[in-house]
Amino acid sequence: MVHINENFAKLPAGYLFTEIGRRVSEYQRLNPDAQIIRMGIGDVTLPLPKACIEAMHNAVNEMATSEGFRGYGPEQGYEFLQQKISHYDYKKYGVDIATDEIFVSDGAKSDTGNIGDILGINNKIAVTDPVYPVYVDTNVMAGRAGHLQADGCWSNIVYMPVNAENNFVPDLPKEDVSVIYLCFPNNPTGTTLTRSQLKVWVDYALEHKALILFDAAYEAFITEADVPHSIYEIDGAKKVAIEFRSYSKTAGFTGTRCSYTVVPKECVAYDDSGKAYALNNFWRRRQCTKFNGTPYIVQRGAEAIYTEEGQQQVKQIVNYYLHNAQIIRNSLSAKGFAVYGGINSPYVWVKTDGTDSWKFFDYLLHEKHIVTTPGVGFGPSGEGYVRLTAFNTLEKTQEAMARI
Repeated sequence: MVHINENFAKLPAGYLFTEIGRRVSEYQRLNPDAQIIRMGIGDVTLPLPKACIEAMHNAVNEMATSEGFRGYGPEQGYEFLQQKISHYDYKKYGVDIATDEIFVSDGAKSDTGNIGDILGINNKIAVTDPVYPVYVDTNVMAGRAGHLQADGCWSNIVYMPVNAENNFVPDLPKEDVSVIYLCFPNNPTGTTLTRSQLKVWVDYALEHKALILFDAAYEAFITEADVPHSIYEIDGAKKVAIEFRSYSKTAGFTGTRCSYTVVPKECVAYDDSGKAYALNNFWRRRQCTKFNGTPYIVQRGAEAIYTEEGQQQVKQIVNYYLHNAQIIRNSLSAKGFAVYGGINSPYVWVKTDGTDSWKFFDYLLHEKHIVTTPGVGFGPSGEGYVRLTAFNTLEKTQEAMARI
């Protein structure tokens, strides 16, 4: 008799964005003439940068020749891309990251979920609340989360609320935790931490021998000077933090799939006797066993982001979405809504003024034909909010605000 992983049976029936898709599809089926504007799931609308397209075309032509053909590549990524990442994404902020500390992959979602493979089952997990669902769900799947309680929280996960009352700055956990998920600029709230606020977390991790899993997928949207682009700008962070980055929202790689994870060689975790192990070695071993690498053609496309033309084109994309975010912020603020985020982020977090999240979601879908994401889908502290994304076109963003 085959046995299941019973942890999967503990999960709620549907993934958040799958449920949103189901509701939207059902409404569209019953109302085929409704002109729905999608501002819920964080998918992009602008095409890939021209520099990336040209680089991928050249790579395709290479693959058509005996001399240029590539089969299996290095599981951790080609060095030509790792070198560009090290130089352009870190050295300009005074951070030294070696190429063998960079692991190119097919998405930050994959890596933030898969990183648990190298972490022990007994780790105490802490997450901000609301939070990107992947952080919680993958720990449920692994058996670290305990059981789902009536309040929507898992019994073995420590929740750190972020809301208007604490200015979206999480407090340090009151109990000892060993793995801390942080995402800044934050998904879903769009808010940030300053350098001094992030240092508090690095200091905590150093003192408690904890590990920070730092999701920096939205760092390219940072506009304010005191917001760090990398956790490694904080002294000591390389000893206690793994950082995840993505090209999805900046260069339109949501369908192309390319990202990277930084695991510094000095970052360690411990066995039951207190012996330290380098997580870089463990992650390398995991990737070599379970992952065959990001396609060569895609990595050539990602490399082109770091050319002069690529940098200019990506900046134009980021500014386009930030302009959309500003339109959403200004429009909803003028209509009396309390809004957060959208300054260093493509996400705008909106208070529903007493209506629960799913009811407000349904109202906007049925009455205004606008798709958002209900805040409670990100965790109990998200109740009473919805998230809007700035990833639609300028025209549809303006039309959505006019409807509201």
